[in-house]
Amino acid sequence: MYRHILIATDGSDLAQRAVDQGLELAKALNAKVTAVNVTEPWTAAISGEWAVAFPVEEYERAAEANAAKVIGAVQDAAERVGVTCEGVHVKDQYPAEGIVEEAKARGCDLIVMSSHGRRGIAKFILGSQATRVLAHSTIPLLIVR
Repeated sequence: MYRHILIATDGSDLAQRAVDQGLELAKALNAKVTAVNVTEPWTAAISGEWAVAFPVEEYERAAEANAAKVIGAVQDAAERVGVTCEGVHVKDQYPAEGIVEEAKARGCDLIVMSSHGRRGIAKFILGSQATRVLAHSTIPLLIVR
């Protein structure tokens, strides 16, 4: 069935549910895992007066440190359950696009990620990375709520 699972995480409590489910599935299927954390471009994350107060170098250092922490936690959890896990920090991408591109580039056959489960106007205004991944991916997607 699935041999290489990409687990996308931002390190949130909600994303941890997807990490747990993805690792359990990988263990059951004897599949390997790639844990991915995507960092948005600095211009998308910081604008206006904040850009002056928070230079790009600081943003990149903070993003790299956060990604290392998030990915390290997934790798530690994978080791505890006996699953092989590689970690990847995708820089300067919007989350959905980075997830889809990384899954294709690494030959993954399943993407696991969480969804906030927003509906109606909240989903329209705030968007949904899971919905975007679903719309753009040719790889099966398991969404954990």
